[in-house]
Amino acid sequence: MTPEKITLTSEQKNELLEKLQRRFEANKTLHAGLDWNTVVTRLHAFEDKLTSLFQMEVTGGEPDVIAYDALTHEITFCDCAAESPIGRRSLCYDQQAWDKRKENKPSGNVITMAAQMGITLMDETQYRSLQGIFAFDQKTQSWILTPDSVRRQGGALFCEYRYGLVFVGHNGADSYYGVRGFRGLLKV
Repeated sequence: MTPEKITLTSEQKNELLEKLQRRFEANKTLHAGLDWNTVVTRLHAFEDKLTSLFQMEVTGGEPDVIAYDALTHEITFCDCAAESPIGRRSLCYDQQAWDKRKENKPSGNVITMAAQMGITLMDETQYRSLQGIFAFDQKTQSWILTPDSVRRQGGALFCEYRYGLVFVGHNGADSYYGVRGFRGLLKV
């Protein structure tokens, strides 16, 4: 995976903002008490973040606002697609794991892709918290930020939601599956 500099056209920006607004208004329980004008004002102040949101959108993440810090005015977007974003599946965990594979290498890795998109990978606490808002990954799995102690031993963690519970699993970091992607967060 090589980094690509994406420059959005005015039309792409407007389409993205319209899509984000429709999703924001359709899912008010995710951000009760917050109005769209606050969000769009913040996005205009940090317009460079639109590229990250665009990439979240085109890879199937369906980003929406999940948090607002009234003190700093920081807004947190998260991938809210029902299943792990389809455009971010079949990836191993990180570059070290990708380099380790000698055959059948996936197209890339989660850590590099998230960095290129300008988003952060969810950790277990964030994943569980989001599951408290709505149930997702009922048919898929999502890689999560893995503690160094696990990663040093060659593993990486993923989560899924089954039987009304969040399950944390592990695999070799070099593994990849068609049903496992990753969810990201973006603070604006």
